[in-house]
Amino acid sequence: MKGLILSGGKGTRLYPITYTSAKQLVPVANKPVLYRVIEAIRDAGIDDIGIVVGDTAAEIQEAVGTGRRWGVKITYIKQDAPLGLAHAVKVSRDFLGDDRFVMFLGDNVIEGGISGLISEFRDSGYDSQIVLTPVENPSRYGVAELDPDTRRIIRLVEKPRNPPSNLILVGIYMFNEHIWEAVNAIKPSWRGELEITDAIQYLVDKDYNVHPYIHRGWWIDTGEPGEMLEANDLVLDEIEHNIDGYIDRDSQINGKVTVEKGAEVINSRIRGPAIIGQDSRIVNSYVGPFTSIYHHVLLEGSEIEHSIVLEHSQIIDIPYRIEDSLIGRHSIITRSPIKPKALKMTLGDHSHVGIL
Repeated sequence: MKGLILSGGKGTRLYPITYTSAKQLVPVANKPVLYRVIEAIRDAGIDDIGIVVGDTAAEIQEAVGTGRRWGVKITYIKQDAPLGLAHAVKVSRDFLGDDRFVMFLGDNVIEGGISGLISEFRDSGYDSQIVLTPVENPSRYGVAELDPDTRRIIRLVEKPRNPPSNLILVGIYMFNEHIWEAVNAIKPSWRGELEITDAIQYLVDKDYNVHPYIHRGWWIDTGEPGEMLEANDLVLDEIEHNIDGYIDRDSQINGKVTVEKGAEVINSRIRGPAIIGQDSRIVNSYVGPFTSIYHHVLLEGSEIEHSIVLEHSQIIDIPYRIEDSLIGRHSIITRSPIKPKALKMTLGDHSHVGIL
């Protein structure tokens, strides 16, 4: 089998963080989401992986490289325009050939990896296998309707007003060579895109064996800031934590906490689950639960919890606790000594600021 990761989206729902960086490279628990997807595919026994890239191709190629660090071979596939998931499959034809493959959206995080479902598909006679999970608000997603008796897929509906079930498509799909018949037969949707749901529906209508795999653990699409923070919460609680950095005798570490190599915690309290990135400094500060501090960050005289702080940022002498925040790269948050007292900000488009 081969792996196909879709990493061509612009990530508009994560603006302004993704104005200057690919959304798939935003870290969850200090590891870019794309890296987690690569590891999930590798751990399932697949070492030949194609990554479909778009406008952020150069950045993704620089970050991922050849794949050697994960023991896999990476092939980059250019998609000139975001014309749909089925279109991404079509442009990957030369890479995939007639091999069975798994397609994984590069901004998804799933509990427990995909080894089990890959093993099931590899050893089966299925023509396709799609991963479904129950959610409370299925109208935001592609929804699957199953036959109540046979549990086979009847139809797929994209963002229905009245969902026929609460089972949504997670963004992990497996196909054999019959997918080429499907993607070449379908027409663009009203959005002008070749929809993967239409391709799967074609397979269903032609009586190909499309198997629904229902995932019972958690799954997060990290497309929005709130979802990114939720994914961070779940992964921080799941990963193994280690102390490799320096913690002075005046500091307190409580719960599941990682302090990466080169990081320093000085006269501060860290309450986990939390992670302090490489070469970051936490001085006279408090880091609360569900917080990820990425590499080369300075937090001094401040408090923060349930947040993600990206690399090379500084938070200095803030008199109020920062919560529920996603702070971008090279940001500086500090208290100004200039009077009269006022709030002074330089914000990018689509920024969100809460002031108490």
